[in-house]
Amino acid sequence: MSRLADLVENGGRPIVTAELPAVDGGGLDIVRRHVAALAPWVDAVNATDNTAAHAHASNVAVAIALRGLGVEPILQVVCRDKNRLAVQSDIVGAALHGVTNICCLTGDDVSAGDEPESRRVFDLDGPQLVRVAAGLRRGAYLSGRPITPPPRLFIGAVENPSAPPHEYRVRRALRKAASGARFFQLQICFRPERLERFATLAEEAGLTARAALLQTIVLVKGVRGLRFMDEKVPGVSVPAETLERIGRAADPAEAAYRLALEQARHALAQPGIRGLHLADMRRDGSLPRLITELGLRGPSGEGNRHDAHDPHDAHDPDAHDPALP
Repeated sequence: MSRLADLVENGGRPIVTAELPAVDGGGLDIVRRHVAALAPWVDAVNATDNTAAHAHASNVAVAIALRGLGVEPILQVVCRDKNRLAVQSDIVGAALHGVTNICCLTGDDVSAGDEPESRRVFDLDGPQLVRVAAGLRRGAYLSGRPITPPPRLFIGAVENPSAPPHEYRVRRALRKAASGARFFQLQICFRPERLERFATLAEEAGLTARAALLQTIVLVKGVRGLRFMDEKVPGVSVPAETLERIGRAADPAEAAYRLALEQARHALAQPGIRGLHLADMRRDGSLPRLITELGLRGPSGEGNRHDAHDPHDAHDPDAHDPALP
């Protein structure tokens, strides 16, 4: 069982996952530098899959590198770029290397990226991919051909608590949970009343009894990052008063940090929110500061790493990767 699976299934302290910054060059040294900044503070790290429809180093290659560096990976699998044969082979191939946590997303449309002439695939969508992954875990490809032994997958997905109607979002998440999703990395939400509504409905509907909800918190340097999300990220809306507050602050960087801290505290106070998923666009020490101020970890990071050699939307909410480009 992966550390993430153990935390989700057995409860206890809040869970913290994070995005690995996108990797383009620099070899394993750049991955190692990113890992050094994250590993003492988090339980697992996402290896993203061409986030925001930009080409980057392979999700499978990065996930294997993370595991080799002693960090538990979460393999993001996006439907936009590959057909069902390719996504099944990525999941099974990664599992051969001990990468068993996966997060299923539909993915941003190619028009969101820097190569909009790319051909869309979308052979599957996010909910369908959850079902396919569950079938692989039971020991069969989508064709019915057996896999012996089956990969010991721990399956997750995404949902958008910021995009009404909330009843639909919760029903959609329940369908994914029924198909096999055991954790959800929720989309960024800058409107606390919407997160409250989603969390309340999720609790009432029984979603939180079936899956762990991890709220995404993004650390940005100031109002520019917030404006980018408001204007460019599907399904994300930043209130005008929030933009004004950060833009007018005497110290915008500190004000942006305080906003993230407020969002994190608010999220952890909601029913069924089991932890946080962090995207650090600052890379200035704010992530350890945030985790420490929330009381989620000490600087030792004891118990957060695992043995790398253990053998064993206003848009479609699945249309966006939680990470930013």
